[in-house]
Amino acid sequence: MRALPVFRWRLAPDGYATRRQLRAQGLRPGGQDVAAQLERPRRRGRPPLVAYLYRIDLAKPVRPMTPARWAALAKANRARRICPTCRRDAGYVIPPALGMCTPCAFPEPSLELRSA
Repeated sequence: MRALPVFRWRLAPDGYATRRQLRAQGLRPGGQDVAAQLERPRRRGRPPLVAYLYRIDLAKPVRPMTPARWAALAKANRARRICPTCRRDAGYVIPPALGMCTPCAFPEPSLELRSA
């Protein structure tokens, strides 16, 4: 196992990028191992924040979305909008904390209870 070069925050040399920076350039790591890491110190004895760096010259272009991948993504997003309780399309992504649409999670009290 080899040791990774460690750079301080914002002091990485040219030629390295994080996954997000690669994606912004239309690239992906492409199976390469982590080449280096950034460390950002924190206060009160907490461990530093770490960001992994990849070499830009070994990065590959992002794979284009095919019609089948677009269809699979649309199907997955549609499934996240269906309420498991009432089986209706909520019109928004159902929050995982609720696990159901808002009307099912917070039903309105009946009219008889309101008038009393």
